[in-house]
Amino acid sequence: MVKKVAVIGAGPSGLTSIKACLDEGLEPTCFESSHDIGGLWRFKEEPEPGRANIYQSVVINSSKEMMAFSDFPPPAHFPNNMHHSEVMLYLRLYAQTFRLLQHIRLQTAVVSVRPTPDFATTGQWEVCTERRDGQRQSHIFDAVMVCTGHYTTPHLPLKEFPGIESFEGKYFHSWEYRSFEGLQGKRVVVIGIGNSGGDIAVDVSRVAEKVFFSSRSGAWVVGRVGPGGLPQDLFGNSRMDVMKRRLFPWWINWMTEKKLNRTFDHTLYGLKPKHSFFSQVAVVNDDLPARIIAGRVQMKPNVKSFSGSAVLFDDGSVIDKGSMCLSV
Repeated sequence: MVKKVAVIGAGPSGLTSIKACLDEGLEPTCFESSHDIGGLWRFKEEPEPGRANIYQSVVINSSKEMMAFSDFPPPAHFPNNMHHSEVMLYLRLYAQTFRLLQHIRLQTAVVSVRPTPDFATTGQWEVCTERRDGQRQSHIFDAVMVCTGHYTTPHLPLKEFPGIESFEGKYFHSWEYRSFEGLQGKRVVVIGIGNSGGDIAVDVSRVAEKVFFSSRSGAWVVGRVGPGGLPQDLFGNSRMDVMKRRLFPWWINWMTEKKLNRTFDHTLYGLKPKHSFFSQVAVVNDDLPARIIAGRVQMKPNVKSFSGSAVLFDDGSVIDKGSMCLSV
């Protein structure tokens, strides 16, 4: 008897899980609560609660050569670092090529997953689903694969910012950000120097009066373009490179940081982090140094507190008059 497998979610992980099941002679059924496949890479004009969201300007940090499915390379004419719309097209081509769509039930949410009463002997699971029209149905599966992704719920740590309740500007999480529309001519504070923070600071700086980029610990910043114009992530990943990092971590960190500072001195740009390069994920951003040197983005330390329209930083500096705070 063919084993039946429930796959929850039709994003990249869900799609590859369906194909893996088919390759192994299993019978997959994928439940996707939204109206389309793609997960994170399906751009939503309005944020959808309970789902990961992206902004209009997102370009993937990994090159197509590094992020491609091993059995389905992206079309040759696709750029090395794809825009989110091209990633979405790639996922559609993947699903169509391997005939995965017929195994996906759209607008069907999984309400519960629990072991069957005879689980000890059968190892089966009861999966309860609910369609968009409210119709519920119970299914029995031999296995369940959860492919729901992460970053679905925004974390806005307001307790870490005394006086935020008195702030006269607008504050919101990067989860809500779609584009710089509405921020033209504004003074904007971006808090948090992750990849989203860097992207949004650069994006907003093209139209804002000024962007202040607040970072608690700094970050190492790398570009997407490597030696000879090839994608940067094609370098430093050989077995020899990995072995060197394991045997001589301090030396490899020192050499890497020295090379990065030759391009732009992280201390001079206000980006020097407290951690070594390989101890945390670097920020991938081609434009941030250029926006800093052009004065469109100004680096600031951690936010200490808010008061009315003013933002106070740990170094004692203050930004006033209608600042808007974007937490990322």
